[in-house]
Amino acid sequence: QVQLVESGGGLVQAGGSLRLSCAASGSMFNTNVMGWYRQAPGKQRELVATITSGGNRNYADSVKGRVTISREYAKNTAYLQMNSLKPEDTAVYYCKLRKSDCREYWGQGTQVTVSS
Repeated sequence: QVQLVESGGGLVQAGGSLRLSCAASGSMFNTNVMGWYRQAPGKQRELVATITSGGNRNYADSVKGRVTISREYAKNTAYLQMNSLKPEDTAVYYCKLRKSDCREYWGQGTQVTVSS
């Protein structure tokens, strides 16, 4: 089993920055991909960014150039550095971990609110 706990969300003005953290605990063996997703009110959950165990990164077009995903293996933690935030970035941000056998685990989410 894997437990994921997100933190770092909050209220920020447009143009500001936030760094989200996703702390993982439990069995990290065979972790393949960690990623960040978000869900705005009335919308479907969408991909923000992913990072593989090999360090390959993938970003949604809407956040490219403003967001950086990273992992700190020693702390079993993934980060999402978000800069130049826009009101449309307002959402609950979720961390996901996928194992090589395709089992997936989700965190509880952290709210990000960007005011104009």
